[in-house]
Amino acid sequence: MSICKKVVLAGSLAAFLFIIAHSASAQNGAPDIVVDTSHAVNSFSPLRALGGAVDRQFGGKTEEEVANHTNWVLSPPVLKQLLGAGWGTITYRQNTELQIQAWHWNPRGTWSNPASKDGYFVGSAEPTSEPIEHGWSYPLPHRGNTLGDGHEWSRLTDGDLNSYWKSNPYLTKTFTGEDDSLHPQWVMIDLGATENVNAIKIAWANPYARQYYVQYWTGNAEPFYDGINKGAWKTFPMGTIANGHGGTPTLKLISWNIPVRYLRIWMTGSSNTCDTHGSQDKRNCVGYAINEVYVGTVSPDGQFTDLIKHLPSRKQTVTWASSADPWHSASDINYAGGDQIGFDLFFHSGVTRGLPAIVPIAILYATPEDAANEIAYLYKRKYPIAMIEMGEEADGQRMLPEDYAALYIQFARAIHKLVPQARLGGPSFEGTPGDVGSWVDANGRASFLGRFVAYLKAHNDLKDFTFFSFEHYPCMDTGLCRDWSSLDMEPEYVDHVVQAWKDNGLPPNIPFFMTEGNDLGEGSLGTVKSGLWLADYVGAMMTAGASGTYYFQDIARPGRSGFGLLSIDQNNHATYGPQYFASQVITQQWVQPVDATHQLYKVASDVKDQEGRNLVTAYAVHRPDGLWSIMLVNNDEYNHHFVRVGFDNPVTRQTQYFTGTVDRVVFGAGQYLWHPDPVPPDAALQIGAAGAPDDHHRFHFSGHADPDGPAAMSTVTAAGPDTLFDLPKASIVVLRGRIASN
Repeated sequence: MSICKKVVLAGSLAAFLFIIAHSASAQNGAPDIVVDTSHAVNSFSPLRALGGAVDRQFGGKTEEEVANHTNWVLSPPVLKQLLGAGWGTITYRQNTELQIQAWHWNPRGTWSNPASKDGYFVGSAEPTSEPIEHGWSYPLPHRGNTLGDGHEWSRLTDGDLNSYWKSNPYLTKTFTGEDDSLHPQWVMIDLGATENVNAIKIAWANPYARQYYVQYWTGNAEPFYDGINKGAWKTFPMGTIANGHGGTPTLKLISWNIPVRYLRIWMTGSSNTCDTHGSQDKRNCVGYAINEVYVGTVSPDGQFTDLIKHLPSRKQTVTWASSADPWHSASDINYAGGDQIGFDLFFHSGVTRGLPAIVPIAILYATPEDAANEIAYLYKRKYPIAMIEMGEEADGQRMLPEDYAALYIQFARAIHKLVPQARLGGPSFEGTPGDVGSWVDANGRASFLGRFVAYLKAHNDLKDFTFFSFEHYPCMDTGLCRDWSSLDMEPEYVDHVVQAWKDNGLPPNIPFFMTEGNDLGEGSLGTVKSGLWLADYVGAMMTAGASGTYYFQDIARPGRSGFGLLSIDQNNHATYGPQYFASQVITQQWVQPVDATHQLYKVASDVKDQEGRNLVTAYAVHRPDGLWSIMLVNNDEYNHHFVRVGFDNPVTRQTQYFTGTVDRVVFGAGQYLWHPDPVPPDAALQIGAAGAPDDHHRFHFSGHADPDGPAAMSTVTAAGPDTLFDLPKASIVVLRGRIASN
């Protein structure tokens, strides 16, 4: 017998002895799973609270190719499979904000410069007989960010003195009514490594900054995300400019060389001179604009050595900017950038099930008039609208909270002028591990949410903030979810994130929604791990008090892949991922698939490993049909667990138990296992470069599952408090029935 086999048998024996011992203790002790029935911690209608998220569609390079892909995704045969997962209401995601693009939600509209078809576009609010089936994007020509979604680059280091970055005019006094110094605009430069610096050269366009500061970052980490307040911006000794005159000045910042990586130009006063688009539109004559930036050293004889890589691609020196002017032209259209599904196709296709949907407006790179017309159009069409999400991921675009709040107020007023009843909220934070931080303000405040709420209060506009939204990607780009053991993180992670929002300014009367989330299928290729994560996430988020949670992405993929919800090949043959069957268990077995209120109760689990980590989590609802339903997640990859279940009311001191026939639904390792097709040699080389052989990138290859679901259903007879319920290894189990006192 090999050593390997000995280890396996020893492990199996230990597991068997552990289960027997645990079962014996369960027979003689208190229940392992205890539902606190004294009060509900949440109430919700599954069809309105457990939903899906539909994003921009990518499926080709030409208008026809991309449109055909969208039409296929929303075709009846594909939708039939998709809707079988059971998710209810839909939230429409707004990807153009992430790619720094203008979104033409309606191709019919008006340009501010109609003769040349450029400027600021406002879609028409008037419905016509021609439906809006597709929505296209226009990359902004005056962007200042090198990175982000998409493939565009910054105009600050592209080497072209005819191009320029320009800030958003709606963040100036002309539109905010506040002094420009209250909404400073900035440009940040990342040299890529620490370099000796003593000078900067700025090729100003119009309008230029009259008052500005050139600063450097004192921290070692990037001044965003985890490093955002692990350092400070410090103005160079000669970096304060009180009366700038534009042009291309070379500024000596310090008398010696200083090692820095990150620099920032902080602009507080504008020349208000007009840009290249003319003086006919006041938006052309406010804010700040820069053609190119150069950073380096000036020698004693006046020679400037530039450290910047000036390239019209993402290989340039990286820059970030506070905002971007939404000015663009008809020629900027980019079909390959994807299809923001046209609203008429979206609502008529059937993907919404006829339920009220959450729809977005563009706010970062749009105009208030265009957003207001969008909402007016939807209401004139009499589409069922639940809420309006004000933009997407302003924090991911590095926007200051006061700037987002200033736009929020302007756009809210414009919308309510046309549609007073529209329910508005946001800001749809990108998935973060806690409160979203921002560079500290003059009062030492760092919380984005706290400062956003404070700004609305100060301007008497908190009434327009009717819900809070955020995204949830617990392990995105971190690798934390690659190991099976990471499953026990999710409930605590959810509690931590929700508490962070509450601690940092979320008003107690404001409902919160997780409007886009997933674990991205990280780790444990070919297993049900992502399905177990989904059950834990939904249960934990609703237990934490969420008013709704939305699975991303609730759409089919082409081909034969085990990644995501499901994929469908050209013959309309569906290949299901583990999250598809987990979705069915959640939406059709744990809860009733009806538009009726369910009461959710907190559950305690005493099934732990030797280190005290929960191996089994549980979530209980009292359904409209009178049945109690508990969803139990056995995160133990190798072992069954046998548990007793009790329903305890500490107020009345009464404990009840399942009685009579109990429905048992199981989805786990016994119902699903993915078998990838052989990997082509060239693709195998790419995988090897990406990571380990079981790297999550392999989810994108075709294959099949065997067994291939669905969940197994059976019944058991409950015989009082000593009834043991079997939870197979790596499984989701729903127990559903009536309860009574012993």
